[in-house]
Amino acid sequence: MITLYDYELSGNCYKLRLLMSFLGVDYKTVPIDFYPGREHKTEWFLKLNPLGQLPVIDDDGLILRDAQAILVYLASKYDPSGTWYPRDSPAQLGEVSQWLAFADGITATSSAARLHDALFYDFDVDAARAGAHRLFRILDEHLWFGEQQGRNWICSSSHPTIADIACFPYIILSEEGGIPRQDYPAIRRWCDRVKRIKGFTVMSGVFPAGPAKVAA
Repeated sequence: MITLYDYELSGNCYKLRLLMSFLGVDYKTVPIDFYPGREHKTEWFLKLNPLGQLPVIDDDGLILRDAQAILVYLASKYDPSGTWYPRDSPAQLGEVSQWLAFADGITATSSAARLHDALFYDFDVDAARAGAHRLFRILDEHLWFGEQQGRNWICSSSHPTIADIACFPYIILSEEGGIPRQDYPAIRRWCDRVKRIKGFTVMSGVFPAGPAKVAA
């Protein structure tokens, strides 16, 4: 069974819990006292991940770190349909990879602002918020044009991929870092679609989708 070294409030840990819920994968968690205990910087944890970062998984002795890398691994191993990580389509793999890198930018900005506001990290919060808004504008425009073409997800496939999961947490949690989403309607619609995927699970600060709208 997969062991996830987990912090409940971490968006990067949430990405993995979300994908495993979508895939119906059984796992157990080892809670890590990220704050205030800083357990991720202790000697025993640094043996798991010398970078001192979450998340980390142990899958029958295979230790992996980095949320995006673990998403690739989980989807490759546990999704026989190949939809979450379309490994048989080079074009779609390229798309997924570029948006995984984009998700790292969201983490560096929106997550940094959240850490500043919630856990008192000493970041340049104005720069982090400005950087997040720049990325949100890019994604909102991309999603809007996609909707005009009948596309619901970040990549061009007809189904969600791990690119959607990688980008979702620190967008849906952005207001905890003082980054409102009212100017990004396509992002808000996409967030609602993600919440309606079968198997969606919540975390603190992330709520389920509301009732589906019925056409008049």
